[in-house]
Amino acid sequence: MPVVQSRFVVRSFATLVFFTALAGQFWRNLLGWWGFGAIAVVVLIGSVVLLVRLKPDWVWSKFPRSIGVFLVITTLSIAWSFYPGASAIGVGVLWATTIAALFLALVLSWAELLRTLAAALRWVIALSLLFEVIVGAFVRQPVLPLWVSYPGEKIPDAFYWSRGLLFHGGPIEGIVANRNLLGFVALLAVIVFAVQLAARTVRRGWGIAWLAAAAVVLVLTRSATVTLAAGFVAIVLIFALWTRRRGPQRRRPVYVAATGLIVAGGVAVATVSPWLLSLFGKSEDLTGRLDIWASVTGLAVQRPAFGWGWVSYWVPWAEPFAGLANRKGVVYLQAHNAWLDVWFQVGVIGLIAFVAIVAGALWRSWFLAVDRPRTSVSDTAPYTVSALLPLLLMAALIAQSVAESRLLIEYGWVLLVLVSVTTKRQQALNRPMP
Repeated sequence: MPVVQSRFVVRSFATLVFFTALAGQFWRNLLGWWGFGAIAVVVLIGSVVLLVRLKPDWVWSKFPRSIGVFLVITTLSIAWSFYPGASAIGVGVLWATTIAALFLALVLSWAELLRTLAAALRWVIALSLLFEVIVGAFVRQPVLPLWVSYPGEKIPDAFYWSRGLLFHGGPIEGIVANRNLLGFVALLAVIVFAVQLAARTVRRGWGIAWLAAAAVVLVLTRSATVTLAAGFVAIVLIFALWTRRRGPQRRRPVYVAATGLIVAGGVAVATVSPWLLSLFGKSEDLTGRLDIWASVTGLAVQRPAFGWGWVSYWVPWAEPFAGLANRKGVVYLQAHNAWLDVWFQVGVIGLIAFVAIVAGALWRSWFLAVDRPRTSVSDTAPYTVSALLPLLLMAALIAQSVAESRLLIEYGWVLLVLVSVTTKRQQALNRPMP
């Protein structure tokens, strides 16, 4: 069998793609930006080669058109961009990330997707715990990224790779150098490992051990945003299981209850937000997010229809990003809200396309999770546990998108495209998931 057609080679490469999307900051801290760029080029070229050589079954009718529309809008935004050079780079990165996601979605079977995603998550969890143990037990002081030097005596906490707080109860940053990012990866791991365990696709002891490790990492990050995201995922899971039990003809109480919960949640956030913030140890400005949102909104309303030009993660060398979000000596390169970031960068037209991607993926994920597979005239086929995974991934991504813009880059965009494409194909194939 040719190497390029070996499923072991394909799965190994897919694990690398997932790992790079989840832990890009690990490569940047370890190898610098040039080293990360080399890894990214390998991922892009490998994805293109495998897509071309393996010739996956793909037709336009099975592809979410909203993704194509969004890619066209972001590409055309170079023409009206306030920073065309940075936009060209950002568009190139977006296309490269999309190609990697399409490789995963079109070349791998659903069982292979679950297996390779789980493998990549295990690598991040294991390396993060090992890294924090080494820093906490042997280095015993904060560690900066390699190949980087910061002038001045006072270095902000956000610049450290790890602050070595594992044996002090955290928060820990792991190999990704950010507790919110590590916490979200741990949340993804909890979801994926739990699905594997419930679906009995892994040995029980092995599955429980990795699920416990992911839960420990999640707790040690002490991330308020990820804690809230985990709560949202749990609520979505409860409603999905409830909907399954009700059947297709008796779902109105579920939807009424969900609507009531959304309204009640909105009222609760508006009335008891100061208490919630103090509970999670957050300032009333949401750790500076309110100021960032106000600044970005002010810029967005200046170019509401088409935006300032796509750039993905902000670039600090171009206006208006220089000093746009500066807090305690740290320049943040995102709006800390994916929806606001899209409006700011590509205006209302881009936001509509982006909403269509997310809404379409969520809609298909929901009915894939709560409807029985249609294998015959009678609707009696058993539910599958793995059918819940796209919905739970979407719930986690949407919850995080309110406080972070990572849905637009790296693992966020990869998982969004992956869920969008695979659910569309699954809808067309109309067969049970493994």
